[in-house]
Amino acid sequence: MNIARASIDRPIYTWLIILIALFGGIWGFLSLGRLEDPAFTIKNAVIATQYPGATAEEVALEVSEPLESAIQQMGEVDTITSVNQPGFSLIEVEIKSTYDGTELPEIWTKLRAKVRDASRALPSGVSPPLVNDGFGDVFGLFYAVTAEGFSDAEKHELSTFLRRELLTVPGVADVEVMGLPEEAIFVEPDLAISVNQNVPIAALNEAIANADSVNSSGSVRTDSDRTTILTAEGSDTVSAIAGLSLGSQGQVINLFDMAHVFRGRQTDPDVMIRFNGTEAFTLGIAGLSTENIVEVGQRADAKFAELDAQIPFGVEILPIYQQHVVVEQASNDFLVNLAMSVSIVVAVLAIFMGWRAAVVVGSTLLLTVVGTLLFMSIFSIEMERISLGALIIAMGMLVDNAIVVAEGMQIAMLRGKNSHDAADEAASKTQIPLLGATVIGIMAFAGIGLSPDATGEFLFSLFAVIGISLLLSWVLALTVTPMLGHYFFKQGKEGAVDAYGGIMFRVYGAILRWALRMRWLVIAALVGVTVACFAGFGLVKQQFFPDSNTPLFFVHYNLPQGAPIARTAEDMAVFEDWLAERDDVVSVTTFVGQGATRFLLTYSAEKPNPGYGHMIIRTETLDDIPVLQADLEAFGQAQFPEGKFRTKRLIFGPGGGDPIQARFSGSDPAVLRTLADEAVLKMRAASPNALNVYHDWREQELAVQPIYATERAQTAGVSREDIAATLQFSTDGITAGEFRERDRLIPIILRRPADGDYSIVDQVVFSEESEKFVPIEQMVDGFEYKPLNTLVHRRDRVLTITVGADIPPDMTAAQVHSEVRGAIEDMDLPPGYRMEWGGEFENAGEANESLGRQLPLSLLIMVLISVLIFNAIRQPIIIWLLVPMSVNGVVIGLLGTGLPFTFTALLGLLSLSGMLIKNGIVLVEEIDLVRATGKPLRESIVEASVSRLRPVMLAAITTILGMAPLLTDAFFRSMAVTIMGGLAFATILTMVAAPVFYMVFFARDEKRETVQA
Repeated sequence: MNIARASIDRPIYTWLIILIALFGGIWGFLSLGRLEDPAFTIKNAVIATQYPGATAEEVALEVSEPLESAIQQMGEVDTITSVNQPGFSLIEVEIKSTYDGTELPEIWTKLRAKVRDASRALPSGVSPPLVNDGFGDVFGLFYAVTAEGFSDAEKHELSTFLRRELLTVPGVADVEVMGLPEEAIFVEPDLAISVNQNVPIAALNEAIANADSVNSSGSVRTDSDRTTILTAEGSDTVSAIAGLSLGSQGQVINLFDMAHVFRGRQTDPDVMIRFNGTEAFTLGIAGLSTENIVEVGQRADAKFAELDAQIPFGVEILPIYQQHVVVEQASNDFLVNLAMSVSIVVAVLAIFMGWRAAVVVGSTLLLTVVGTLLFMSIFSIEMERISLGALIIAMGMLVDNAIVVAEGMQIAMLRGKNSHDAADEAASKTQIPLLGATVIGIMAFAGIGLSPDATGEFLFSLFAVIGISLLLSWVLALTVTPMLGHYFFKQGKEGAVDAYGGIMFRVYGAILRWALRMRWLVIAALVGVTVACFAGFGLVKQQFFPDSNTPLFFVHYNLPQGAPIARTAEDMAVFEDWLAERDDVVSVTTFVGQGATRFLLTYSAEKPNPGYGHMIIRTETLDDIPVLQADLEAFGQAQFPEGKFRTKRLIFGPGGGDPIQARFSGSDPAVLRTLADEAVLKMRAASPNALNVYHDWREQELAVQPIYATERAQTAGVSREDIAATLQFSTDGITAGEFRERDRLIPIILRRPADGDYSIVDQVVFSEESEKFVPIEQMVDGFEYKPLNTLVHRRDRVLTITVGADIPPDMTAAQVHSEVRGAIEDMDLPPGYRMEWGGEFENAGEANESLGRQLPLSLLIMVLISVLIFNAIRQPIIIWLLVPMSVNGVVIGLLGTGLPFTFTALLGLLSLSGMLIKNGIVLVEEIDLVRATGKPLRESIVEASVSRLRPVMLAAITTILGMAPLLTDAFFRSMAVTIMGGLAFATILTMVAAPVFYMVFFARDEKRETVQA
């Protein structure tokens, strides 16, 4: 039995489908998980290792190299990079994208084992490497906490309280606190007393080290029980530490008699944070991946409201980024766009087909969308940026099936057939072609969604949602549409109405007859336009990742390498004061020393560096950003010409690096620096659009090295370690112990008094041989000054230096890259050295390569389906000849609007291809059916094309107008223009080019018909 006829004969089943789709869709929408981006595993881990006293190059050779060699043995590893600084190694391991999130725990266990085994061979003095596999966690609820007038200890207590309470919120996975003041207990001995009393620094160090230690004291056992013996209570207050006594050379000395002991803030913290110029710390809240982030955010807001009475007056919790608000806004915007799209469809159909057809097709479209939400909930597909985009992309394809069936049924009923026969006729002719075309439309996205790598993981919801919605649209078009048509469409009298006698059909028929006569001229014109548009595609801006539609942008500021964090903080304060006077700025969050907590999936923080400053600036609207960016950059570059100042938009895609990058790899640091300096000059000369060109090893720093007088020093009993300890004490200080305050461990730092002039040659070192202090200048043969590399980067175990550049806001990375590419690639490299491109060129290349690996299989399946539909070759060739020409409208649209061709535009092009193929299949199938009735070729082509004019035109108009609301959305704007411009041209292709190609391919049949006549 025909499906359409059955839907009318047995309406109870169709009503069940309607009710399930409608109420199930409402339930699905309310129960769907909501995220900003798809649940995506960042397959990176970092290994941090301390090696105090070593230079950056020693760290690279003695720490990073052995660890990287062991890690490289893992077959799962894709890339290993490391940043080596004096005393510190930071290795980042990236796993191959073909491994999914479920396999990572086992891989991290294997990584830890490799690192643990390799660490046994590391030099003495190297701390155990720390493996952090939570590097990619996203803390989407991001707040700044200010507490003016509170002590540092009170701020720590406040952060502990807030974190503990927030972790009790259902759905919260973790809470990260950053930017708390770094306190220490400072012990500053009076050096004159120390020298006169012959009290060595080592004696002070030993006394302090054990002041508050915890050790086992054993237990007493009897026949019936056991009693634990606790350690004697330590010196757990500053005054108690000051009251310590120490013995030296038979004397007992009180610490407060010879040293100043106080609690204070460390002068060189790792990070400093301010919110709108006020000192702050941040709270980052991460939700469980299985939870709806909107609900988690609402629960967190409720918890903050509940805690308000317990939080002291003067403490403010201010939002930096609220993912749940952004996601909820996106969901609401989707509902608005859905309502507008359905309204547009109904309005257009009402104008061209009457209100009855508008109700029938509009109801089917609405049921398809809400039914898709039901299946998304069943299959645990969250509502996020990609799945919402898939629904919007599919919107243009969903309406086709219903329009084809409704139009065919309505015309048949106007010609006198009853609803059952009309539904049977309309569906029987089109259900198989529509199914084939629907599957082809789905397969256009299969290469993306089923890719086994990270692209497939991130974009799987795109393929899944489009597949569900298109298949559902086909089912509903063959069930709900005929039944609603049975209720709404009116039956006419047989032969009373010429459905295609209107002026629009007559004009089109005349144009088509002319085109068939002048077919070679038409084909030549189409080929010419297509060649011109393909040439014009080179003029279209290429930007793989579009800008975000969140009104945020970033500031990155770098002082010369070696600048102290205090100076960086002072410079950032100047920017804060300037921004405070702007009315278009909502908030400014400043980070000094490193980047922020990962609050977005696509956000990548810069590595720690005291000379680095970072700002997150929120504006009122997106339109405020370009002007503010330009003004701020002009101010920054004029105010601090010695620093590298740049602003950067938030984009939908990998971030954190420069858009233009050239990497040089080799064995000699000096040669790499020479190559990088040459590349910087060449890049600047090649293009004025390459901005802020620099390399990531930054400037060398000046180091002072004492020349150890071996004979004299050994005779005096002074070792290299003694000299190093003395210099450490007189500069940064020695961490002598830890002060326990509840759950905090505060370092106790033994150092020279901070006030007074400092000279390195005036220091004294204690000699154990003579039991007295001796001048350090007698133990050394002077001091040597050396320029050192303090930032040494490696990539896959090879020293690598990266030259990076920014681009102007009105240009794309591809444009600037094309300007500098020749100059860099023409550089002469020494043997054993190589250059490779990074930045957006590499990111886009990898993504396109991933797509390229999967698309051939999808294309083959699409071609096979088209062949199977017709059981012939010529008809599929006609249809596939149209696909390259669809680019014409895309190029015209993008060049006309000045928008770049982005990743979303690529998705729009795939969608456009699916719509064009579907229209082509139904038209060619209709021509075949008309010819099967015995009519001549030319007449069959004209009659079939005229009958398809209204469905194709209506589908195009409704889709084009339905995309109009997206023109204001930064993420979907280029996709909307691609579909709108492409579909407008594709409609001409379908209604003119396809009939002309059919005429050419079947011209022999016309001659045969003429001969037979």
